[in-house]
Amino acid sequence: MKKKLLIFICILSYAAAASASADTLGRNLKLDISRLKPGMRQYLVIMQQPAAKKKLAFWYWQRRLSLGSHLGKPTIVIDQQWFSSDSSGYRAVRSVNRATDFQPVFHSEAGGGKMRAVNWSEREIRGADTVAGNASKDLAITLNAPAWNWNLDLETFEMLPLAAGKTFVINFLDIGQDAPKLATYQVVGSENIRTFDNRQVDCWVLRSVSEHNGREYTQSFWISKANHEFLKEEDEFGGMLRYKIKMPDTVPDIGKNFAK
Repeated sequence: MKKKLLIFICILSYAAAASASADTLGRNLKLDISRLKPGMRQYLVIMQQPAAKKKLAFWYWQRRLSLGSHLGKPTIVIDQQWFSSDSSGYRAVRSVNRATDFQPVFHSEAGGGKMRAVNWSEREIRGADTVAGNASKDLAITLNAPAWNWNLDLETFEMLPLAAGKTFVINFLDIGQDAPKLATYQVVGSENIRTFDNRQVDCWVLRSVSEHNGREYTQSFWISKANHEFLKEEDEFGGMLRYKIKMPDTVPDIGKNFAK
């Protein structure tokens, strides 16, 4: 019994130490906005349920970053398209953020027959009443602290000052949540990974372990040390596996063919 108690105390002490040494976005941590460059990024997303033999689910994500303005101030705009083999799985997302600190200004999602759009500030998130058919028009969330857009986690990670042993706490919110959630990410090591063009790239491995509906949820992200480029993600939840792989720049803009 004493041994178990000692182990429990050690775990609590470690957790407290990790929390105390963490960098919290918006408090003692600022993002390096210069890491983000305008242009297209494309990702292959694979879902696998090992119990379902000989079956995989695929998506193809596009994330286009451009510069804009809102109320006369510069912004970073990220437009996403998610494609799958079934048109019902299509999703279009637009996120507008301040260019100074990546603080969200506006976010909209269209998919599954619904449109959700919100105006976002440091103090509140409210449904955008100027967007037709907005299913989130009555949404009102008061924020005790600034919250960042969880839908833009990949871009956020690329701007973190990653280094060995670093821990980051981010107040993230995904539209559909009632309130933001503090998410903890740890740099658990580094690894060389091989890219499509047969390069070996030295990456930081950023990991988050949390709980959802009573089950452990683990996410791992590989981000290059040299360019802070997100290259790979591996997730595990209740036996379900998800992989996200950045496609090379030589892959054409597939989405433009649908606009013709």
